[in-house]
Amino acid sequence: MARFAALVLLSAAALPGAMAWGAMGHETIAYIASNYVGSATETYFQGLLGDTSADYLASVAAWADSYRYTTAGSFSSPYHYIDANDNPPSTCGVDLDRDCGDEGCVVRALQNYTTILLDQKATNANLQIAAKMVIHVSKAKESEDWNENINMESQFAGDIGQPLHCEALEVGGNDIDVEYDGDDTNLHAIWDSNIPESISGGSSLTSAKSWSATLIKEIDSGDYKSQAAGWVSGLSVGSSDDQTSTALKWATESNAYVCSTVLKGGVSAVENQDLSGAYTTAAQPVVDLQIAKQGYRLAKWLDAIVAGM
Repeated sequence: MARFAALVLLSAAALPGAMAWGAMGHETIAYIASNYVGSATETYFQGLLGDTSADYLASVAAWADSYRYTTAGSFSSPYHYIDANDNPPSTCGVDLDRDCGDEGCVVRALQNYTTILLDQKATNANLQIAAKMVIHVSKAKESEDWNENINMESQFAGDIGQPLHCEALEVGGNDIDVEYDGDDTNLHAIWDSNIPESISGGSSLTSAKSWSATLIKEIDSGDYKSQAAGWVSGLSVGSSDDQTSTALKWATESNAYVCSTVLKGGVSAVENQDLSGAYTTAAQPVVDLQIAKQGYRLAKWLDAIVAGM
């Protein structure tokens, strides 16, 4: 069997110390998605994942971050990002041909694994196997491949919303040394974890649930209500080209924040600086928006997959 690269998108992963949004951020995205999926989608994925609880997506949301560091899953590392070779803060932009390497990227992975789900080649019994199984992907049994695909799909939809997962400069910010509350770290890491946790109040599943509830309220009746429909405008899984176009649009949108927020003043403005103050205050609205947006998009993406089976 060919290696499957799309489901990894839903779970989320990145470089050591650079997991997109961190586990808590991915769990928050998953809880938001769980709130907006249709009943048929909920039934399908709960059955496939073998989990009928409200945590059925959140419980596997960060699976791909661990899987990529196993022997079986090492091939999936590039699926968590796309290296935009642009020039922030002067210019930002993603070019698929230029920026998606031979080993793949988050845009291609989301498209690829979505196609696998839509093809529905596995038996019902195999589709019910727990998604969290860490198994061989290449040459693995059909049932195992499908479960890994589900975990990855959830991850990548989250990864693509983290601006530095759509940027090549200094290895997506991993090589830009900064401080946070006096601790040495890097720019990518604070966008993955420190800034999200400054909003949610912690890194636990309880923090993810609380943050998701706040963002769901904003989507339903708050500042995001008028924006939500636009977040999924043009979303389509009808063809490989449609899937790629949608994923590329999301990546390009995330990448734009590298110029407008992440590196607004250039590398020199953040390098070796403590970013726990004014920088974090300016970044928090972007993180809130991206987490809300990708949770809502993930729900509609999963709905489209189930509708297209």
